[in-house]
Amino acid sequence: MSSCLRAPLAAQFRALAPEWRSAAASFLDGAGFERLCRTIDSRIGAGATIYPPNPLAALEAARPSEIRVVIVGQDPYHGPGQAHGLAFSVPAETRAPPSLRNILQEVSRDCGCTGAAEHCLARWANQGVLLLNRVLTVEQGRPASHARCGWEEFTVELIEAVAREAESKAFLLWGTHAQALEPAIRSAGPAHLHLVLTANHPSPLSARRPPLPFVGCSHFSAANAYLRSRGRGGINWCRGA
Repeated sequence: MSSCLRAPLAAQFRALAPEWRSAAASFLDGAGFERLCRTIDSRIGAGATIYPPNPLAALEAARPSEIRVVIVGQDPYHGPGQAHGLAFSVPAETRAPPSLRNILQEVSRDCGCTGAAEHCLARWANQGVLLLNRVLTVEQGRPASHARCGWEEFTVELIEAVAREAESKAFLLWGTHAQALEPAIRSAGPAHLHLVLTANHPSPLSARRPPLPFVGCSHFSAANAYLRSRGRGGINWCRGA
């Protein structure tokens, strides 16, 4: 499988599960979808290297009704061999970027485990953790290069659809890009239904800064406590748990 995206982008959307297509129906039926596909396909045609090869991978592990935790990132890693479609995650054989290292260290501290060092977070996704970036593609060496191409419209529609589902969920919003979704989450679902936790982005530039440092935030145990209180069961955050 190629390590970068190949055109046409629309083919990946056609392969989405019906539940996710329904969740994003307004976007997929509108002009924004056509503009997004034209933009990304034209950049590929111009020779740009775009990651990840499957931008919609985060939607493959679970349907909207099966999501228990939502973790929102900004855009994919922009280095070769890093991004594979799950926010903050990298393939198992790839060295963990700094933000991911901080996440795994916080899991170990918060959950009291020594086995949270898996760089690929697919095991979380398979338990109903939606690892969704706001922007789902990026060009090599150019962070945020696909911001405002239309991805934000798509992902906010997905987040709103997940928030409308009747089962309680925990939304972990790290950094200003993720926290901008809080009003949409709270307006989409009943106020009492979901837990919304905020902290700084886990990047080394902000992870320890006030007023909401990521380091020490204890979001992982708090999410589990909330899910268990609602009868949904917690996430096994630790490797081999």
